Amino acid sequence: MVQRIKKAAVLGSGVMGSGIAAHLANIGIPVLLLDIVPRSLTDIEEKKGLSLEDHSVRNRISNEAIQKLLKQKPAPLTAKENLSLIEAGNFEDDMHRLSEADWIIEVVVENLDIKKKVFTLVDQYRKQGSIVSSNTSGISVEAMAEGRSEDFQKHFLGTHFFNPPRYLKLLEVIPTKATSPEVLSFIKTFGEDVLGKGVVEAKDTPNFIANRIGTYGLLVTVQEMLKGKYSVGEVDSVTGPLIGRPKSATFRTLDVVGLDTFAHVAKNVYDQVEGSEKAVFEIPEFMKKMLENGWLGSKSGQGFFKKEGKEILELNPDTLEYGERKKLKAQSIETAKQAKGAAAKMKALIYSGDRAGQLLWNITSPTLLYSAELLGEIADDIVAIDEAMKWGFGWQYGPFETWDAIGLSKSAAKMEAEGRSVPSWIKDMLERGFTSFYKKEDGISYFYHDGDYRRIQQNEKVLDLKEIKEKKGVIKKNSGASLIDLGDDVALLEFHSPNNAIGMDIIQMINFSIDEVNKNYKGLVIGNQGKNFCVGANLAMILMEAQDDNYFEVDMVVRHFQQAMMKIKYSSKPVVAAPFGMTLGGGAEICLPAAHIQASSETYMGLVEAGVGLIPGGGGNKELYIKLLNSIPKGVDFDLQNVANKVFETIAMAKVSASAAEARNNFFLNENDSVSFNGDHILHDAKLKVIELFDKGYKAPVRKKVPVVGETGYAALLLGAQSMLQSGFISEHDLKIAKKLAYVIAGGKVPFGTEVDEQYLLDLEREAFLSLVQEGKSQQRMQHMLVKGKPLRN
Repeated sequence: MVQRIKKAAVLGSGVMGSGIAAHLANIGIPVLLLDIVPRSLTDIEEKKGLSLEDHSVRNRISNEAIQKLLKQKPAPLTAKENLSLIEAGNFEDDMHRLSEADWIIEVVVENLDIKKKVFTLVDQYRKQGSIVSSNTSGISVEAMAEGRSEDFQKHFLGTHFFNPPRYLKLLEVIPTKATSPEVLSFIKTFGEDVLGKGVVEAKDTPNFIANRIGTYGLLVTVQEMLKGKYSVGEVDSVTGPLIGRPKSATFRTLDVVGLDTFAHVAKNVYDQVEGSEKAVFEIPEFMKKMLENGWLGSKSGQGFFKKEGKEILELNPDTLEYGERKKLKAQSIETAKQAKGAAAKMKALIYSGDRAGQLLWNITSPTLLYSAELLGEIADDIVAIDEAMKWGFGWQYGPFETWDAIGLSKSAAKMEAEGRSVPSWIKDMLERGFTSFYKKEDGISYFYHDGDYRRIQQNEKVLDLKEIKEKKGVIKKNSGASLIDLGDDVALLEFHSPNNAIGMDIIQMINFSIDEVNKNYKGLVIGNQGKNFCVGANLAMILMEAQDDNYFEVDMVVRHFQQAMMKIKYSSKPVVAAPFGMTLGGGAEICLPAAHIQASSETYMGLVEAGVGLIPGGGGNKELYIKLLNSIPKGVDFDLQNVANKVFETIAMAKVSASAAEARNNFFLNENDSVSFNGDHILHDAKLKVIELFDKGYKAPVRKKVPVVGETGYAALLLGAQSMLQSGFISEHDLKIAKKLAYVIAGGKVPFGTEVDEQYLLDLEREAFLSLVQEGKSQQRMQHMLVKGKPLRN
């Protein structure tokens, strides 16, 4: 068996196949993408005088799929250059090249006969020991392997990615009876550690785990909507974040997925089950009419919702006409909004008995019971089911975690009182005195299984900060941040202010942390497990002080922030920043001076202050400039003006990377920084990097003077901005911000090539920041961002 995937082949270049190919390319694996040979020429091909035998024509389908990757939203590629790792081919000319692949992934049409024909060819051309898998969403994996060679069957299994493969975490792995345990173990480890997935082992049953339960829950919701006379909008208003589900809730999710796709998945179960379960998986008549009308959702322009101008209308399932979108109104909703946490919100809603409570109880209880009935059939334990729903459907709580949240004993009693059938294993569990599916003791998590609690086995690369704090306590904390002992003489600074925004509390904790680490630890990781790493400085605080003319206060905060960043940079022990998600403004400024950045692949980093009428004030201009200078190999001649231009453009345009790979292209990461493809492993990887740097004898960087472009460079920087003003692309205030930024990056009124110290550049930066804070139009931009959540161009 292969011990490493050096090259892969993907068979089928549709949205899913090309998406999987893109995800493999993102991690640096070359991919051969094959599809059928076209049976006719396009008009363009005919005009070029091409024939069906031309190579470009024969590879057209996979070539077009590869090019579409550059236009798709959300982007399947973490960087455009990854496209070069995907090679187009076809099923007739290139099957022999499957011998080059260590992993062959089939993603052709969901038809067993067609899949078996493809696997006959694969078996003929693959090399011994190569792994073969199907990305089927529900066809029997056992049936696909029938008649294949022994080596094929040992190395064959299902690998069900969720769409889009780059962003959705779940990978369901489905072994057959013949799958080698070593192959199964390898793919599970590879899926988690290399592909960055949450891997769940599923059984070979219709739709596996997530789609089986998710489809059931969605159809139960549709049926309850019709029965209870709720509107599409009313259902979505209470089945989203209010109960720990994605913003797309129920019907918006269906519009995004596509009604045709959903109907296919539902039919797959419908065709293979019996009785009352079969009835649930038959889609209602109004949805069948939507399919006939081609109202498939986002891809067709209308579905359960339709946008007219700026207004979003909802579908009336009785009349199939669109009308004003409604929201469900009930006292329990207002009560739930005041509750802290999704669990408390669910509890407030689900037992309320009002219209919202009735809806949620009537869609939640059957889904919980269905999940419990399927235990053992679709998965071996409740953890696999919960993780599949969280990673595949974006639920904050899986079914059994939901049951614990609303109270197992109370909800089971209510179900039985209503005549619902509670599975015997849950009745037995309650009779034995087990009143929750999960429990935690001494910081260790357990789950209920076969009459007792078992410890949840977790990859050692997944660090749970909540668990670590429960076990070891906290070294020191304030309202904005905590310093935690990660073990192995490494500390971690965790932000936990609202949105992890930087205020004086976080600045104070940075200073304390560096002092403490330099005395007692090998190094420091700056990271957290919030929604985003850090969205920047506390903008509301800055605006409030500015509006009160407290510029001395703003000046003091900026000075302290700059000093804290210098403390990070010149710490005698290594500081490793672990950014992920939104890493904006001050969040990026915290990362730039660190000894090393260990970024999640999904890191959206940028110095965005220009969007709120400011420039970076915590040293970000200086650090991005120095980082780009330091990335130039020693002894290589370079154009200093070109360096200044690049940094100016990145900051003036408030560029935000769409990935860590793009952050590298925008100079926020260099070749010494690292990327974790599994976001759950980032703190572990950062901790190891601290230890590695310490063990190699880490020393703080030597303070050096910085060459700047000075007055002549300043003039060059402004040329482009002035041209954009004359063309109407930017406003007078944009130009004012650009002038301030250019002055800072150029290093002020000094000759070209002058070497200045860092404090000089920090002073220029702070002065520019303070002058912009006092501008009325900048304050308007800050206000607009705080209220509307988007930039104002004034």
